[in-house]
Amino acid sequence: MDDWIKRPRRQTNNTIAAGPRHTVALQSDGTLAAVGDNKSGQCDVLGWRNIAAIAAGNVHRATNTGNAHTIGLMSHGKAVAVGWNKHDQCNVNGWRDIVAVAAGWRRTLGLRSDGTVAAVGRNNEGQCNVSGWHDIMAVAAGDWHTIGLRLDGTVTAVGNNRYRQCNVTGWRDIVTVAAGYLHTVGLKSDGTVAAVGWNKHDQCDVSAWRGIKAIAAGSNHTIGLKSDGTVAAVGWNEHGQCNVSDWHDIVAIAAGCAHTVGLKSDGTVVSAGDNEYGQCDVSAWKDIQLPDH
Repeated sequence: MDDWIKRPRRQTNNTIAAGPRHTVALQSDGTLAAVGDNKSGQCDVLGWRNIAAIAAGNVHRATNTGNAHTIGLMSHGKAVAVGWNKHDQCNVNGWRDIVAVAAGWRRTLGLRSDGTVAAVGRNNEGQCNVSGWHDIMAVAAGDWHTIGLRLDGTVTAVGNNRYRQCNVTGWRDIVTVAAGYLHTVGLKSDGTVAAVGWNKHDQCDVSAWRGIKAIAAGSNHTIGLKSDGTVAAVGWNEHGQCNVSDWHDIVAIAAGCAHTVGLKSDGTVVSAGDNEYGQCDVSAWKDIQLPDH
């Protein structure tokens, strides 16, 4: 088990992010690269500077969805946003003292340095009701539910629970969390993984995983980064988004609606899955910022 996974610590800042149809990466100079669908301006990040972490709003795959937004956490604790803003999910300019960001469908979350959480966006199912949270060390956003990881390794949840994706109150010793369309994933301190929620595509079948040090959840698939730099995947694979068994030297992962992205130790990026909008055209990327763990 890696030493970093034993110690409770605040959310690792993401340097790659995958939305429903776009991919974003933080370069080592604090600027961003982006590819894919830009219908809502979610890839208009080329002017951003001094970025420390990123997030991409995801969404389940359906004919009437696809709009997305992108969030950047600046090095001084402020946030910036571009893209779809119908529900004010990009209204983050007033945020301060933010140490991590997460984005779901139609909303954005910001983890403050004091362990509280800010939320903007659609709240029709209570997915933004996080004002009472405290002692939070990481946050994750699914389509209609929000997950918070406390400093003591327990987990809290708000929002839609139709498929029991919020049934996480019994979890213990969790070090990071991820949320997909209708499922939730938690990485335990011993390198095993727990999952609850909709399992139609076996996206929750992670009980056999071992030696995992990072997780990501797409709409209906789940990705696990192993301590040896290889990657495991379960779930919906119609577009080949789970075809990651030959990846190696991976240090970070991200999962979009139907594609998966991996950051290699040399700062290059690999991808698998749906590329209809060019969201997997990342082979030319270089010098992407490595994660801080």
